[in-house]
Amino acid sequence: MSIKFGKGQPLALILALLAAVFMLFPLYWVLVSSLKTVAQLFAYPPAFFPSSPQWSIFPQVIAQQGGHLLTSLIVSAGVVCLSLVITIPAAYALAKFDMKVTVILVFILLIVQMIPSVSLSNALFLIFHHLGLLNSYQGLILADSTYSVPFDVLILRAFFLGIPNELVEAALVDGASDWRALWRIIFPVSRSAIITAGLFSFLFAWGDFLFALTMTTSNSIQPITLSIYRYLGTNTTDWNALMATAVLTSIPAAILLIFAQRYITSGISTTGLK
Repeated sequence: MSIKFGKGQPLALILALLAAVFMLFPLYWVLVSSLKTVAQLFAYPPAFFPSSPQWSIFPQVIAQQGGHLLTSLIVSAGVVCLSLVITIPAAYALAKFDMKVTVILVFILLIVQMIPSVSLSNALFLIFHHLGLLNSYQGLILADSTYSVPFDVLILRAFFLGIPNELVEAALVDGASDWRALWRIIFPVSRSAIITAGLFSFLFAWGDFLFALTMTTSNSIQPITLSIYRYLGTNTTDWNALMATAVLTSIPAAILLIFAQRYITSGISTTGLK
C-alpha cells in the first residue's frame, strides 16, 4: 500500500523529525557519556559512541543510588494514590453537582497552579516542622501532592463534564448512591483520563527537586533528584557516574510513558474534545 503525501506534508514530516532529533539528542548524549571514561568525556573531538563502552559503571551506580531510586518510587507511588483518592471525587463533584461555588473553586484551583513552588515550600516547611513531618515519606508525599492535586482535578473535571448526565441519573433512579454511581459508572468510562492524571502525578513527584530539598534536612530520606544534586557537589570529577545515574533515573518514567501511551493519547484527546 502506497502512502500519498498531501501538499506540505513532506516538509512537515521533515520538520517533525528534526524536532524529534533535537529533543532526543541530549538524552542520547547522556547515555553515551555514561559509557565513557572521564578522559574520553573531555577528549576532543568528542566521540559520538565510545570504542570501549564502560558498562561496569552501572552496577556501581546502582549500589550507590539504588536506595534513593527506591525512595523516589515510594514517594511517587504515594503521590499517585493520594492524588487520585482526592481528585476523582472532587472532580466528580465539581462536574456533576449543581453548586454555586463551583466557578469559585475552579478559579481557586487555577490560582494555585500559578503560585510558585518556592513560595509553597517555605510555608510547608514551617507547617511540617511543627507537625514532625520533615525527613519522612509522609511529608514528601503531602508536599508533592499540593502540586499534582489541583492539576488532576482540572483534568478530570474537564473529562467528567463530557460524560452524559443521563448515565448518572439512570444509576440514581435505580437506587444507586452517588458513590456507587461514581464507582460503577464514572470510573470505568474515565479509565483513560484517570490513568493520564495518575501518570502526571507520578512525573511531578518523580522529577521534584524543590520540595525534596526543602522537606529533608538529613540524609535519612533522600529522593534521587536530591541525591544527584548532592552527588554533583561532592564528586565533580565523576561525570560518567553522574550520567549513569541520570540514565537510571529516566528509566522508570520512560517505561510508564511507553506502556501508558495509548491511555494518555485517549485521555488528552477526549478531554479536549469533550
